[in-house]
Amino acid sequence: MTVVTVYSRKNCHLCDVAIESLESVNAELDFAIEKIYIDGDSELTNKYGEQVPVIHIDGLHHDIFRVDLERFRSSLEKHRRHQ
Repeated sequence: MTVVTVYSRKNCHLCDVAIESLESVNAELDFAIEKIYIDGDSELTNKYGEQVPVIHIDGLHHDIFRVDLERFRSSLEKHRRHQ
């Protein structure tokens, strides 16, 4: 199963909106959502800082800040074709 990872922070409105967007298409597109909070992890905080949410598809960088569902669908489809 494809895993979509969302690197997030606690109390991050953009992160909440991104996760809600992904959850809205999850049943249709069949992927798992993994949420990783970077708070308290100095390596992830240094890597992603204020760019959250950061979205990865099976470990590959997809996007930051917002989820454009059409772009996400396209990227997910391309990713699955190349597996």
